[in-house]
Amino acid sequence: MKVNAKLNNLRIAPRKSKLVADLIKGLDVSDALDQLEIHVKRTSPYLKKMLQSAIANGENNFGLDKNNLYVYDVKVGAGSTLKRWMPKAFGRAGEILKRTSKIEIILEERVEGKNRKTKEEMEKEFKKREKERKKEEKERAENEEKSKDGGDKKVDDNKKEEDRAKKEAPKKGWAKKIFQRKSM
Repeated sequence: MKVNAKLNNLRIAPRKSKLVADLIKGLDVSDALDQLEIHVKRTSPYLKKMLQSAIANGENNFGLDKNNLYVYDVKVGAGSTLKRWMPKAFGRAGEILKRTSKIEIILEERVEGKNRKTKEEMEKEFKKREKERKKEEKERAENEEKSKDGGDKKVDDNKKEEDRAKKEAPKKGWAKKIFQRKSM
């Protein structure tokens, strides 16, 4: 099963993006992530993030195993081009083309169906994550309620003392020297 992730209008020329894209074609997902981690080109963090997104798509949407995935293809194409002008001699204008890239990463399984989750297993995991999320939200709401009711008076007192100390302390620094006004 093929899984993909797309990125439109990356402000790096496609010619430069292809260098990094060709580097990871055919590699296992973990090897490709390692390769992008140590690579120095400007495109590599964007491709790494896209690859992680494609992996998450495969795991969460289709129940694929991360260890069974590899980079099947990386397509790099030209996106929209920004046109700018630079003044030249004799009143002329030289055109500057600022190119953008459209990138698509396609992942595929090495062995078809190996360690793939069933729909029932995926639904169980989804419900489990949903319960955990609701539990965290409830705890967060309770903590906010306690802080509003005054359950944390000591913390409030400490904040008030810090504010007073900031107001009373003489303000030093370069900004005060620059913006100092003369008294009349």
